[in-house]
Amino acid sequence: MRRSLHTAARALERDERVFAVLLTVIMVGGLATLGLAPLRPRYRIDLFPLVVKFAAYKLGVFALVTVNPRATRAVLLGALTVDLLLIFVLLWLTGGGDSLFYLLFFPLVAVNAYYFGPWVGLGAALVAGGLYAAAAALAPPWVGWTPVTILSALVGLPAFALGHVAERERRARGEVERLNVELKQTLGRLEAAQEDLIVAERMATVGRLSLKVAHEVRNPISAIELNAEMLEDIVRNHPGADMEEAGGLVGAIREQVNALDALTEEYLAFARFPRPNFEEDGVNDMVQGVAEFVRPVATRQGITVKVACDAAVPTMVIDRTLLRQAVLNLVKNGLECLSRGGLLTVSTCRRPGIVEIAVGDSGPGIPPDIALRLFEPFFTTKPQGTGLGLSIARQIVEEHGGELRWSSTPGSGATFTIGLPLKDDEHG
Repeated sequence: MRRSLHTAARALERDERVFAVLLTVIMVGGLATLGLAPLRPRYRIDLFPLVVKFAAYKLGVFALVTVNPRATRAVLLGALTVDLLLIFVLLWLTGGGDSLFYLLFFPLVAVNAYYFGPWVGLGAALVAGGLYAAAAALAPPWVGWTPVTILSALVGLPAFALGHVAERERRARGEVERLNVELKQTLGRLEAAQEDLIVAERMATVGRLSLKVAHEVRNPISAIELNAEMLEDIVRNHPGADMEEAGGLVGAIREQVNALDALTEEYLAFARFPRPNFEEDGVNDMVQGVAEFVRPVATRQGITVKVACDAAVPTMVIDRTLLRQAVLNLVKNGLECLSRGGLLTVSTCRRPGIVEIAVGDSGPGIPPDIALRLFEPFFTTKPQGTGLGLSIARQIVEEHGGELRWSSTPGSGATFTIGLPLKDDEHG
């Protein structure tokens, strides 16, 4: 039973359906109620079948509104026209001006005014007065224009007021719904901001922990490096087959120690980002120096390093050390993507108001799922990566007032571009 009531309530949620049901109840109930009044013998009609047919017609209107909601206004306007004509026919058949069925005009016009607005209600009231006059003229005696005017006024004025109140209520409800949508959007933004804040707090905690760990690990790493170096000297001074194997093991230890040392240095650099020391320097020279620095490593990996510097790039006010670190981080990323060989391109280019430094590779490109977290600190896909290289590079570029952007085509490599703005005295 509860489920049936709930289903019925859901079916009546839309205003159009509520209006159709109310109109059905009012009109069918009014017709049945007026049927209790005795009619003159010569105007006697069989009212019960008429009520049943009228109810079936109203159910048909409700079905049309439910099945085709886009045509609701046209259907209900058509129903209003049919209802007015039916009342006119009843008046004509039951005595014209003497018939009580003119009372059906009141609920019909009032309910339609509430739905369609004051002007439709006023127009329906005037039509009702005209139909009442026509019925009185067709079924004498003629009642005169005074009852017709009174009927139009008594029907039209309340209908106009009711329609005006309904329009104000709809506007108020629309405003409430608009505010509700805005409130939901605001709550959504607040939830997103809260999630970002939680992530930021978590990252800050991780950063503080990483800084502490880096500080604690740095001294033991230095001691291990020193002892490994001393052990390597001892092995070198005692030649032999076993010592050759021991020398290889010591070399491997030093290599891993150097990797750990670089890792701690990267964490410390991220946590304690130095203030830039800006001086006028050549961007092209810096880029060519980075390329020559990594070329031996790239050659061992079977990677070709191509450098293309634009001669129109002027000297700029930069922090050479920091900017070199940013470019080097991008180059290292490119080398890691080309572990099986390929082409690494480092280039500079002057454009209107900007100098660009681009580092591109012919690797597999950046998958979409990784692209979403590309600059997220501590996020990495490399087994021994820190996830800080791109974050540090972007931080350095932003300290220079520039922008770090990227582009990638799956299967065709990726390109990272540093854009540095030219100042007025650098445009010459």
